[in-house]
Amino acid sequence: MKQYDLVLLPGDGIGPEIISAAMGVMHAAASRYGFSLSAEEKAIGGCALDQFSVPLPEETLERCKAADAVFMGAVGGPKWDAVPGPLRPEKGLLGIRKGLGLYANLRPAIIFPALKSASPLKESIIGDGLDILIVRELTGGIYFGDRGRSQTEAGIPVAYDTERYSASEIDRITRVAFDAARTRGDKKAVTVVDKANVLESSRLWRECTEHIAREYPDISCNYQYVDNAAMQLVKNPGQFDVILTSNMFGDILSDEAAEITGSIGMLPSASLGGGTLGLYEPAHGSAPDIAGKDIANPLATILSGAMLLRYSLKEYAAADAIEAAVTAVLDAGCRTADLAGDQTAAVGTREMGRLVEEALR
Repeated sequence: MKQYDLVLLPGDGIGPEIISAAMGVMHAAASRYGFSLSAEEKAIGGCALDQFSVPLPEETLERCKAADAVFMGAVGGPKWDAVPGPLRPEKGLLGIRKGLGLYANLRPAIIFPALKSASPLKESIIGDGLDILIVRELTGGIYFGDRGRSQTEAGIPVAYDTERYSASEIDRITRVAFDAARTRGDKKAVTVVDKANVLESSRLWRECTEHIAREYPDISCNYQYVDNAAMQLVKNPGQFDVILTSNMFGDILSDEAAEITGSIGMLPSASLGGGTLGLYEPAHGSAPDIAGKDIANPLATILSGAMLLRYSLKEYAAADAIEAAVTAVLDAGCRTADLAGDQTAAVGTREMGRLVEEALR
């Protein structure tokens, strides 16, 4: 029997609850498909800051480097809002992405048929459904550029953050997006989202993507400014197949896309680099206001687990089975509080995880 080594980073807020629910599903999938999972928990984010005085302990990073895959909950919360920038919990997340060389963030935004009514968009706009893959560059751009503070001669505070990209960084993420477009449906299209009418970094993005696109004659390539893309996501989301964009733009647009699907609690993500090691996490935050109440939606985390099985462990049948189980549970009318509305009784975090396990078995 094959055995895989996972590192779990539950993190803060609802992180431990959703990771626990998702791991129940992961073990059920492993049992059904003839492999096993060993899992060791490590600290990251606010809990690491409280325990080790840093948001990413070196021990955590080194242990993750030795694993087959990393499965994470969420980090941060108001408790650490007053912490200086370099020590904020989110620095742990940025640090582990950089430390593991994970430059490509894949965020699928899918409207499950049973959740059409949960979307804020009219059904006439959604049409037969929605299936978008956002490919976000993850280790460059403004989040990793030079930053600092100074003041004018008059003593007025000044702050700056630098958007910086190299051609090699753009080339490698562009190939990820075009390769992904080849494996999807009939559209086979990449939309590059930038701000090339203003930003020099975006003009370099266009030069690089136009060059790479020539290697993929079967994939259509088009460009949209980020403000127009944000509008088009709510006006005509069906036009998109794969969206390729920078770190900050991808961060914003993927959250918008998540809400279109009905809840940010439904959006999984995979962070990948040059090998099979990846970091998998839901796209939502730590939601400390509902932590410990057994009401958080674990489905984004469960679906992130399916991505872990597919991309890092190559257990394709198990990944497909988890996604089918989530669909079956939603088709049966089961909803957590974020999706239930006024007409449907909500199930809790643990119960939703159990229902998916049951459907999987």
